[in-house]
This record gives sequence, structure tokens and C-alpha cells, in this order.
Amino acid sequence: MLPLRKILIVMVALLVAGAVRAPLELAMTKELRDSRLLPEPLDLDAREKIGQTGFAVALGGLRTLVATFYNLRAYTAFTEDRWMDAEESFETTVALAPSTTYYWVNGAWHLAYNAGHSYQNDSSLPPLRRQELWRSTVIKGRKFLERGIRNNPDSWTLNAELGLLLSDANKMPAFTGPGGSTPPELYQAAADAYHAASEHGGPAHTRRNRFYNLARVPGREAEALALGEKLAESRTNRTPTVLSLLFVLRMHANPAQDGYSLSRTLFNDDRHAYRALSFLWEDRRQNFPVDGLALVLKALEEHLAIPPEKSILR
Repeated sequence: MLPLRKILIVMVALLVAGAVRAPLELAMTKELRDSRLLPEPLDLDAREKIGQTGFAVALGGLRTLVATFYNLRAYTAFTEDRWMDAEESFETTVALAPSTTYYWVNGAWHLAYNAGHSYQNDSSLPPLRRQELWRSTVIKGRKFLERGIRNNPDSWTLNAELGLLLSDANKMPAFTGPGGSTPPELYQAAADAYHAASEHGGPAHTRRNRFYNLARVPGREAEALALGEKLAESRTNRTPTVLSLLFVLRMHANPAQDGYSLSRTLFNDDRHAYRALSFLWEDRRQNFPVDGLALVLKALEEHLAIPPEKSILR
């Protein structure tokens, strides 16, 4: 009986030790996953996609290797215009390596841009079907980026890519369809995305792009003007677009001021001012504000002796 008693004591001791260790190990695992030092377990859908062999390899700590394989598989599908296969491979890739921002950027780009362009130019499809497929893939690209940001909230790259997509004049019709967003709402969302990008270490252009988008949101002109004035304190940010938007926002704030004098203050040179402000006037698809532009362009043409037949206002 003595050996049996010893065995029972050992078994009880092991059960007690396991009961004590389990909560500690679970807490440690959660902390490691929250700190992105340990990957999340693969969900059932991802396991089914990669098969038993791939799952065994991933379980053995080689998930990055399997993700690389599926990323290459997605690229092959892209070169052959097999967009459903490409999308499935991208989904598997990010399921295996959700912390690798490159995979999210790459997948979103192929969906929103390459797949969309391919469907738009597929003459074998009826026009309405082409348009619907284009719209759906652009929306998928946006959702893919937004999921990437939820998995990597500190990534300036993913936030900047989202801002770029939302403010792209060629892609906006996909988001402004029935039940969709208005252009000002998209510009506001793009400004927010660029703000997040700059807050997480993005380069100077992310702050300028936030300004460009905020300037296009009706009702946010004062905030945009304050941001633009702050940007213009640095010589590197005094780009033609920044200065042009500063002009129209200052004119919006004070329409009675002399536009020509303001252009001289900002640009110092009539020809430079005329060139920069003309781009803003001509590129109307970008929905930039144009307060005071027509009058100042007319004044600049007079000072530069530009004949009426060559006027930008014609």
C-alpha cells in the first residue's frame, strides 16, 4: 500500500502544481501576445487553408517562412490576373504574419489598385459588371488596410496608405456610392489617418498630407489654417501646395484683404505665385478650396502682362 500511497501523493502534488501554474502561464502568454512577442494562435480557417503540412511547419515556429510562401503564391496569382486566388493567398499570409506590415500594404495595394484596374479594363465583362467588380475590390482594399491597422495600430505606414487611398480622386467614387460616404467625410477620414501616421513617427509628408485633406473639409478651415501656418514655419514644408492652400484659407478667413498683396507675402515672386496658384485652380478634381483665386490670378496676369487669350481663367 505504501507505493500506492506515494503515487497518490505525487499525483495530487502534480495536480496542485498544475492548478497553480496554469493561471500564471495564461497570464504570461496573454502579456507576451499583447506585447507582440508571441503570435496569436492560428484560427481554424487559416489551418484549413495551409493544410496539415503547413500547419505543422507553422506550429514548429516557422510561420514567417510559410507566410513568405503564400505571399509569393499571391504574387503569381496577380501576374496571371487570378484575383480570387490572390485575395485568398493574401488573407492566409496576414493570418500567418499579422505583425508584418509589408503584407498588409502589399495585399491592399493589389486589391484596391491592381485588381480594380484589371476589372475596369476587362472588355470581356459587361460595363456594369466591370464597375461593380472595380468598386468591390477597392472597398476590399480599404477594409484590408483597416484590419492591418487594427493589428498594427502603431504603424505609420499603414495609416499613411489608408490616407492615400481615401483621398485618391480615382478611388473616391467607390466609397461615395449609394449608402457610402461623402467626399468631405472621406477627406476627414484621410486627414485622421495621416494624423495617426505622423503621431507614430511618420515623415514630414504625412503632416503635409493631413493639412491637404483637412483643408478640403467644409467647416474645418480655421483648424486647417492653424495647421498650415505651423507647417510653414519650417522651410522644408513651404511647398507650392502648402503656400497655395495657405493663400485660399487666409482669403476664406478674411475675404476683404488684398489678394495680390497676400500672394506677394507668401511667394515673394509673381511668376512663382502664378504658377503655384494656377495648379490649384486647374486641378479641380482634387476639390481644393479656391477662395480668392480667380481675382488674384487675374491681378497676377496683369502684372505679368499675360495676354487675355492665354489667361488661365479662360
